[in-house]
Amino acid sequence: MKYYQGKTVYVTGGSSGIGLAASVLLSSYGANVAIFARNKEKLKNALGKIESAKKSAAQRFWAVSLDVSDNRAVKKAMNKAVGEFGPPDMLVNSAGVAYCNDFEKTSFEKFDEEMRIDLYGVWNTCEALVPVMKVRGAGHIVNISSIAGLVGVYGYTAYSAAKFGLIGFSESLRGELKPNGVNVSVLCPPDTDTPQLHEEEKTKPAETKAISGNAGLYQPEYVARVMLRDALKRKFIIIPGLEGKFTYLMKRLCPWLVEAVMDSAIRKVRKQGVRK
Repeated sequence: MKYYQGKTVYVTGGSSGIGLAASVLLSSYGANVAIFARNKEKLKNALGKIESAKKSAAQRFWAVSLDVSDNRAVKKAMNKAVGEFGPPDMLVNSAGVAYCNDFEKTSFEKFDEEMRIDLYGVWNTCEALVPVMKVRGAGHIVNISSIAGLVGVYGYTAYSAAKFGLIGFSESLRGELKPNGVNVSVLCPPDTDTPQLHEEEKTKPAETKAISGNAGLYQPEYVARVMLRDALKRKFIIIPGLEGKFTYLMKRLCPWLVEAVMDSAIRKVRKQGVRK
């Protein structure tokens, strides 16, 4: 994608999953990429993969250890990044966690972690970088939500709360920034083969598995490619795959049908007595 050649892109959560896949793709497109994540070892390994995909020797890459839930740390890191690496043409907010379990097995600490990283973390990076992007009068922000941010799913009371909130935040921010030349998109991927998804499997209830079992599993490279392609088209809601698009459409037009399908899957599990 020629558009990204020479552009500067910041990616939070860039050390794994969709964030890493997007960073590698951006590197292959000729972009300068700065990644932010908590784990220093993962950052180091990710940076090597990103640099290996570069299109030219002129490209620049940067990796910074950062907890996006820490407002002060985010401001400090982003101010330094803008000064030393240059202001972003695009910000991809991919940092996130996902906890899946029954509501009564979800502790306040887990809920709080979800909100602080998945929602507050996006607020923090946007708070630090939106003023810079507005001054330039250009740029694009892509916030990564989920299909579970469009449809509430059994077992995701914490995750869906954060991801639904992120879509509302993104929609409001889009309206505010559009007159300033800054675009906002929100990516809502279905189940994607990432370390985060494998972590969810450890506590995922049987009901959740039954609901999502027929939806298919996407690779992060495909999801990242769709995200970067549709961002160029200035789409607000970006949903990779036909299943996700169909689910979103049905939820908007026939919410009762989506609920009936999920309720049926839950009843079947309960009838069989299959509980985690």
